[in-house]
Amino acid sequence: MFYHLMKYVLLGPLLKLLFRPRIEGLEHIPEEGAAIVAGNHLSFSDHFLMPAVLDRRITFLAKQEYFTGPGLKGRLTAAFFRAAGQIPVDRSGKEAGQAAIREGLGVLAKGELLGIYPEGTRSHDGRLYKGKVGVAVMALTAGVPVVPCAMVGTFEIQPPGKVVPRIRRVTIRFGAPLDFSRFAGSADERAVVRAVTDEIMYEILRLSGQEYVDDYAAVVKAAEAADGEAPRKFPRRER
Repeated sequence: MFYHLMKYVLLGPLLKLLFRPRIEGLEHIPEEGAAIVAGNHLSFSDHFLMPAVLDRRITFLAKQEYFTGPGLKGRLTAAFFRAAGQIPVDRSGKEAGQAAIREGLGVLAKGELLGIYPEGTRSHDGRLYKGKVGVAVMALTAGVPVVPCAMVGTFEIQPPGKVVPRIRRVTIRFGAPLDFSRFAGSADERAVVRAVTDEIMYEILRLSGQEYVDDYAAVVKAAEAADGEAPRKFPRRER
């Protein structure tokens, strides 16, 4: 109930009014049945803008930190994400990836839309980073299509560290569903899940026009932090 209240009455109409999102390829979202929507992740605003333009409900795997923040702000953030049906995922430890996959498969088993950011974290500089293979494992295990999605302009309105977003128009672009049924039964084969993940990331890249980095975002961020290097910003290539 809270999800629909936020989407159709409170937050959704406000977001559409302020950011006037251009929506491309919405017809690629299945009208029913389970599917994964896999997108780039440039901004905290992504969590709200994509669901606002979809006709169907979508559930995201959200990092556990959104549910455990201190103080009033932390409690309000946790309450919002829980009420919106988002699922907390612990990203630390050896079992973190498997826990996320189990939660995601549970959403898909109910015939729902699952939202996921294959990079595993927000891009700190606007580039698109190597995808983690969990998205491929879930797609192959559940036998569902993957719809690639590109958020364009959200890094500019709310880059990491900016609390209040700038009011500018953004674009949300969906690509044709990717069918991986030819790889059925191969969810435990490393080479297959890597190839499927790379295909998904290529489609996101094609839709977004970002610069691609063949390394994990978390690794690059950690290396830059260790070197004391300030993150650089890489503008999106215009389509």
